[in-house]
Amino acid sequence: VQLQAYGGGSVQAGGSLRLTCAASGRSFSSHVLAWFQQAPGKEREFVGRITWSDGRSGGWQRYYADSVKGRFTISRDDAKNTVYLQMNSLKPEDTAVYYCAADQFYSGTYYGQYASWGQGTLVTVSS
Repeated sequence: VQLQAYGGGSVQAGGSLRLTCAASGRSFSSHVLAWFQQAPGKEREFVGRITWSDGRSGGWQRYYADSVKGRFTISRDDAKNTVYLQMNSLKPEDTAVYYCAADQFYSGTYYGQYASWGQGTLVTVSS
């Protein structure tokens, strides 16, 4: 799949943003979708991911990094080939370029294992 992320911007601490990642290509609904962040001078870090739903095991499975748990929420709309990252209670340390990624088989936290990437979108949180 091909991915395109957008929705970044500047916000004050405590504010909210929603990032969107639009996908094109086949089999979107069978891909794991993830979000990563990369701050200046740092390695790309896992934010969260959402699996596909097979309709039998309780639906999509979400997993988040501890640093964003309770503040960020990932959702997906397979009919629109879109995944979202809702970011609430933003902190200055959330400032980073955010990337969406997809893979048909991998659902872990290591960025090197995701096959498809969108371009990044910058989120800046001021104190």
